[in-house]
Amino acid sequence: MTMDRALRSNWEGHVRKLFGVVGIVGVLVLPLLAQSQAPSSTGAAAQGRGGAAGRGGGLPLGQLGALGQEVKRPPVQTGPAPRLSDGTVSLNGLWVGGGPVGDIAQGLPKGETLPLLPSAKALMDVRAQHETDDPHLWCMPMGVPRSTPYPFRFVQDITDKAPTHMFILHEGNIHSFRQIFMDGRKHPPELDPTWFGHSIGRWEGKDTLVIDTVGFNDKFWFDRKGTPHTEQLHTIERWTRPNMGTLVNTVTIEDPGAYSKPFTVTFTARLQAPGDEIMEYICQENNQYGVAGGHENPFNK
Repeated sequence: MTMDRALRSNWEGHVRKLFGVVGIVGVLVLPLLAQSQAPSSTGAAAQGRGGAAGRGGGLPLGQLGALGQEVKRPPVQTGPAPRLSDGTVSLNGLWVGGGPVGDIAQGLPKGETLPLLPSAKALMDVRAQHETDDPHLWCMPMGVPRSTPYPFRFVQDITDKAPTHMFILHEGNIHSFRQIFMDGRKHPPELDPTWFGHSIGRWEGKDTLVIDTVGFNDKFWFDRKGTPHTEQLHTIERWTRPNMGTLVNTVTIEDPGAYSKPFTVTFTARLQAPGDEIMEYICQENNQYGVAGGHENPFNK
């Protein structure tokens, strides 16, 4: 694991707890980063790793942000989206984004707020006082629709035939993956609650992949703010690719256990540069949070 990866895995959500002031971190750490990985026009470090679009600012790898190291990335590719032989849009590619990290409410239409039930709002208030309890910080999967600053890959057209499965491979947190059943099956009547739930997919026309998911556990947080859900959670994602470099995820969330009505959020993912790939990321390795960092595991209580 490179120094850049080790630092970023620790920074994601931890930087404020461990170091307090981001500016201090920049002063202490950026000289090390500059030595360990010089800027380049190619490679993962220069073209896509990080939580948001790089803003430069004269620093070798861009500005420091609350989500981790922001790095320089190439311009968005605006050409037409690729298509399969039957005209269906291809979602294949290595992407960053596509879901909430810090606050799921940022994906709401302008002027809307989350329709939280009082019990859900009370739980958020408790989590705000215990933000290090976020399971994602303890190497657990992020659930749906949460994203991370690390890339994910859609695996769609393995052959030219209609696939029976699609997969979303996540670099973050011990190489998580989702499988989407595309063979017309229904959700089973009884499901063991899981982090990513049970997903079935279908196409609306040639441009939109619809993923319907149920069977979630209630363990993961929607974001770093601790926005909650229950095991009644039901998500419907609509993935579209309006151009070569952009993937749009519009998610309708229904959970009568935590929200008074369904709501819809939209997030955008960005295609990474050619040649960039998912890197090996084992969450326990070089982890300076959790037990290794002297923190008590809240889930052992």
